[in-house]
Amino acid sequence: MRWASQAADADDGALPGLDRAGLVRSVQTPEFAGITFHEVLSRSALNKLPEGAQLPFRYTVNTMRGCSHACRYCFARSSHEYLDLNPGDDFDSQLVVKLNVAAVLRKELRRRSWQRETVALGTNTDPYQRAEGRYRLMPGVITALAESGTPMSILTKGTLLRRDLPLLRAARQAVDVRVGVSLAMLDDELGKQLDPGAPSPRARLDLITALAEAGFAPHVMVAPVVPHLTDDRAQLDALLAALADAGATGVTALPLHLRGATRGVFLEWLGQTHPALVRRYRTLYGRGGYVRPEYSARLRERMAPLVARHGLSRPAPPAPAAAPAAPAAPAPALTLF
Repeated sequence: MRWASQAADADDGALPGLDRAGLVRSVQTPEFAGITFHEVLSRSALNKLPEGAQLPFRYTVNTMRGCSHACRYCFARSSHEYLDLNPGDDFDSQLVVKLNVAAVLRKELRRRSWQRETVALGTNTDPYQRAEGRYRLMPGVITALAESGTPMSILTKGTLLRRDLPLLRAARQAVDVRVGVSLAMLDDELGKQLDPGAPSPRARLDLITALAEAGFAPHVMVAPVVPHLTDDRAQLDALLAALADAGATGVTALPLHLRGATRGVFLEWLGQTHPALVRRYRTLYGRGGYVRPEYSARLRERMAPLVARHGLSRPAPPAPAAAPAAPAAPAPALTLF
């Protein structure tokens, strides 16, 4: 079925919540078997974080909702409920694409009130998931930010980012550009269970090398560290060694969070694949979404000497001389929450 043949006024069976997102049409294609794309016209692009958010940025842009990486632990799953979609299978298979995100962003960046604060990409769903190869939204977003003098940071698991390396290098002549990769395990089989739609660990290591060779300082999110599955000292040691060899300059480690609807999705998977761990998780997380403080302390103690051993505590490089007066906040060499 060709996308161009699917009329915008067709009865696509979209769920009612999508009307609030500015639905244009819903389409399917054999290239993405099992996935429906809901194309929308967004009213806004810049998202301001709530006051008190302890992050080195206040604004984000998300080009899509939902993600074909299908990570069992993704904290963004709850956002699908706003669209009357479920946070389980729908999050992986009912993807919302903001067709006009770059145009809307350009308009917002021209406002006199815009102070050229750092904008983060990839904080909710991955901007370089497979669908970006079809829709090509990121080049327009990157160009809009660079031309407006707005610093940016990108976090991704998607190796499609390599397509935009020339554009990002050009943008870095005008603004501060930080690029990070998410990689929390080397075990390919476990990766296929936990984030079945994401590129393999080897592919992401190659992406880190490509970023380093392009002149960036790749920061890696070792996240999430999954209790009793990816937190063994030997596993972490091997991972950090591979990251250092690939060209990473620093890491941020985050234990698994199980907030909102993500908790149910993850625990259902855990019960099916690792039933012996379910009771240990209920003890570790209680009724909340965060691990007990003593677990975070143990993880910090385990990680710190490994980070030092592999030279992954180097500070982020300074912004280029041409960057505006409001540079991106420097990425921490090691952070544990």
